[in-house]
Formats: sequence, structure tokens, C-alpha cells
Amino acid sequence: MTTNESYIKRCLKIATNGLGTTRPNPMVGCVIVHKDKIIGEGYTSSYGSNHAEVNAINSVKDKTLLNEATIYVTLEPCSHYGKTPPCSDLIIKHKIPNVVIGCIDDNIKVAGKGIKKLIDANCHVTVGVLETACKEHHKRFFTFHNKKRPYIILKWAETNDGFIAPKSKKEQKPVWITNKYSRQLVHKWRFQEQAILVGTNTALQDNPSLTVRDWKGNHPIRIVLDKDQKLSKELSIFNNEAETITISKNNIDFNKNIAQQICDILYQNNMTSVIIEGGQKTLQTFIDANIWDEARVFTGNTKFKEGLKAPKFSGKLISEEKIVSDILKIYKND
Repeated sequence: MTTNESYIKRCLKIATNGLGTTRPNPMVGCVIVHKDKIIGEGYTSSYGSNHAEVNAINSVKDKTLLNEATIYVTLEPCSHYGKTPPCSDLIIKHKIPNVVIGCIDDNIKVAGKGIKKLIDANCHVTVGVLETACKEHHKRFFTFHNKKRPYIILKWAETNDGFIAPKSKKEQKPVWITNKYSRQLVHKWRFQEQAILVGTNTALQDNPSLTVRDWKGNHPIRIVLDKDQKLSKELSIFNNEAETITISKNNIDFNKNIAQQICDILYQNNMTSVIIEGGQKTLQTFIDANIWDEARVFTGNTKFKEGLKAPKFSGKLISEEKIVSDILKIYKND
């Protein structure tokens, strides 16, 4: 691993501190190095606050060192005014001579303009260090700007014999397939993503709250499909713990591409990521439309023998791990 790669790797590590709080901004990591010593670090603050470069520069105690330093950043520094001033201008202001960038920002407001501004100011700019890793890290941001939709994560739990729900149940609550450790991990995921979506049947049969009860952090925005607006407002999904958006026949045409229309609504609402938690019909709708990026599938150590079959899909297996008695497999849509 080269010196540049090792510092960009450090940038990627600290950038994850912003996961779940920076949206719709990307979670950028930044490191400032002077004579092979890190003198400043920073990551993107919550939306509307400082970008990673600002926090890194602010953390440098002796600012006189900046004019001999190298600044490393996972994503091209912005060149436009948004909630905050351009980071490229700040780098130029402090006369930082060397800039190393993981990947170019595809956002039309930036898209090379930040790099051009730096080069025009006589900065030495290196682009594409650990580019693949940086693009993967910024997958939500790139999907939102390039595909005009949120990054979509499918998630479900299935039994050893391939069912996601029993044939019948007596109570209006979930029948747990996974253990408590897997369920806590799901709550962590909810915090990390901007929205969570379920269909009408899941809301009716399980009465979920879709919050992060078992994790510390903000609740995702809840999206519920309710074609005929028949769901009772007494259901947990409509409580005051988190915001809920209802998608009905007043919003979309349920006879056309439902998944794409839902994505259009979420994109218009500036949502960069969403977890589709069910049920089987809703999950299969996104799979059949080939509008998904990642699938996270738990297999629990139980059997139903009969019931509602798990969704059918194909994807590239990228990881597999055991969570006590459960197996978690993560797939990419290739």
C-alpha cells in the first residue's frame, strides 16, 4: 500500500463516524499530513454544519504548517455555495499545496469544478486513490445523483425451510425468526439509512413501529404503502415517534411500475437511502423491477413447514457471517 493509499484509507475509516447523520450530504473523511505526520482530521458534521475539510483544517493547531501540507479527502471538495461555503475555496485560502482525492464528485454542482478550481490556484492535485473503495463508501450519494433515486437495501429474515411468515398467526405482531442480536443489528441499520418502507399487509399484520428502539440514534422516515388508505391511524407506524409518509393511489398509479414511482417520490423528497423491510409482495415488486442495490438476508434456526415463501431473486453474494444461531448473507445487484 502506497503512502497516499494509507492516508485515504484513514479518511475512509473516520468518515464512517458521519453515517446516519450527514444525509443528504455524503459522509466524507479528511486527513491533513505535514512531513509524514497527521496534523488534522475531520469528517462531515450533521447536515447543515461543517464539511469534513472544514473540520480537519479547524483541528490543526499550528495553521502555519498548512502551506507545506497535503490534504487527503475521500470525495472531491465542493466548489459551490450550499448550506456552507465551498471547501475548495477554504483549501486555497490556507494555501495547502497538495490535494489527494479518492474520487470525483458526480453531483452536477461539482463534477470536476472543485478540482479545476484547485488546479487553477496552483495546487498539485492527485485523483483516484483507492477510487473503488471511495465510490463504494459513497454509494448512497452516487446512486442518488446518478440514478435519481435512493440507494435501495432489501432486508428480510427467512426460516431454514424458506418462509418469511407463518401461514397464520393469532396476534397482530411479528413472529420472530431471528435472535435478539440480529434484531439489534437491524435497528442499527435503520439508524444508518434515511428511510424505511413497508407494504400494507406488513403494517396490518405485524403492526411495526419501524424505529430504532434497540439502538441509539435518529429514527428513519417511515414510508408505508396504503393504496386505498385503509390503514388505521391507531397503528404504531402512525405514532409520533417518527415521521411517516403514506403512498396511496392519490400519489401513484398502482397499475404501472410501482417501484419506479415510489423511487421518484423518495427522490423528490431528497431521500438518499431506503430499507425495504417487507412484506413479500413489496420486496418482490422491487426485485421484479430490478430496482435494488443490496439485499441483506437473515436465515434463522427455525422452521415453519408452511407459510409465506421468501422472495425470489438473484445477486452476487459479497459476505456471509454467523450471528450466534443466525446466518446473515449480503448480496449486491450485479
